[in-house]
Amino acid sequence: MKRFIVPEPGVAIGESGLAANFSDLHPPLTSVQAATEAFACLFCYEAPCVTACPTAIDIPGFIHSIRHGNPLGAGERILSANILGGTCARACPTEILCEGACVVNDTEGRAVKIGQLQRFAVDAVMERGGAHPFPRAADSGRRIAIVGAGPAGLAFAHCAAMLGHRIVVYDAQEKPGGLNEYGLAAYKMADDFAQREVAFLLGIGGIELRQGRRLGRDFSLSDLQRDYDGVFLALGLEQPAGLGIPGEALAEDALGFIAALRRGGPKALPVGTRIAVIGGGNTAIDAAVQARAMGAGAVDILYRRGRDAMGATPWEQELAANAGVHLHFWTRPVEILGTSGAITLRLTDTQMVDGRLESTGSIRDFPVDRVLAAVGQRLHEVIPEGIAVENGRIRIDAEFRTSLPMVFAGGDCVTSGADLTVQAVEDGKRAARAMDRDLRAATNGTGRQGDSHE
Repeated sequence: MKRFIVPEPGVAIGESGLAANFSDLHPPLTSVQAATEAFACLFCYEAPCVTACPTAIDIPGFIHSIRHGNPLGAGERILSANILGGTCARACPTEILCEGACVVNDTEGRAVKIGQLQRFAVDAVMERGGAHPFPRAADSGRRIAIVGAGPAGLAFAHCAAMLGHRIVVYDAQEKPGGLNEYGLAAYKMADDFAQREVAFLLGIGGIELRQGRRLGRDFSLSDLQRDYDGVFLALGLEQPAGLGIPGEALAEDALGFIAALRRGGPKALPVGTRIAVIGGGNTAIDAAVQARAMGAGAVDILYRRGRDAMGATPWEQELAANAGVHLHFWTRPVEILGTSGAITLRLTDTQMVDGRLESTGSIRDFPVDRVLAAVGQRLHEVIPEGIAVENGRIRIDAEFRTSLPMVFAGGDCVTSGADLTVQAVEDGKRAARAMDRDLRAATNGTGRQGDSHE
């Protein structure tokens, strides 16, 4: 596991320390290391690792290719199931997905390093250059609009382009990638990998990106319905959920902190001396560890339930502890007092009573100079009229259709599984195939041509 350089309070971390702390979390395997690791696989029949992967990558098959010296074949096998397999190899919680299901855990006490082998193979394909490994079908004459250039939108775009459709992707951010670009810790996506992966994906052709365009501000859903044969909504979750306590305006959005760090780098942001992060998911871990890696003297994660209930995986929890982050359980804030830079968190201890989380009644003050809130996100875009919503997310059927004709949705804006990049990729891929079936079954044939929204 990565060792972070964590200075004593009041001691500057220095440029070399920052560079080390924000370097690649998992250095890539060498060819020899990959071949050796591939020999640990037992090539199970009906392999549980495949079942545990939301995109059903043929894991034994790609590892077999690596074992026999064919990393390019392995990479293409992975990418045929998950076009964002490079990001997933770097950021997926493999310890609870494929590696968690690996039977070698029972025989050797540890799993085959599936994630690192996947990265080795996908990187080999991306570094090869040349023609895109998945050519487009003949032009269908149909145009599809996608709202959101995150994992679901990009996976949809690639799959739909393979099927011969022409794609235009609208996205509100400056760069494509969604949370892959703006929401993951910098040390997980070193060397500008998110943008390199997008460039690789676009190599298939037939996909146009239009960045800085927000639904409801720059165009409407009715515009897209008029001008395209189909629409896929991959809105993501950008708006931070509120803490719901007095003084919450003094707390910063942890995802915004991560995004600013990705945009400007660790030297561009003030970090503070003592930071509290409220939340228990991987975003809380990413924010806390990066704050510590930037040189914060003390970083504390405050979580209202116990360790086992944390959304962050045990591996992520260990990463935080390794960076010197302190995790406090059964603790939640009830009020934030003070001013920016001189904040007091008023905390209470919590407990479960008859299945409900309740305060014990105890109150204590916790002084900090910065608070980051990581308690989840909700839809930022205004859901267009006519789109049915359920529990705060877009309602879809089994084929990813919304309540409007030829408007589909997937990714974090719907409820289809775990809120993970790999699940969003699977949503996009399946939705593209479903829309393709509907388009080809329709009687209007050639599709509509329309305004480009320029």
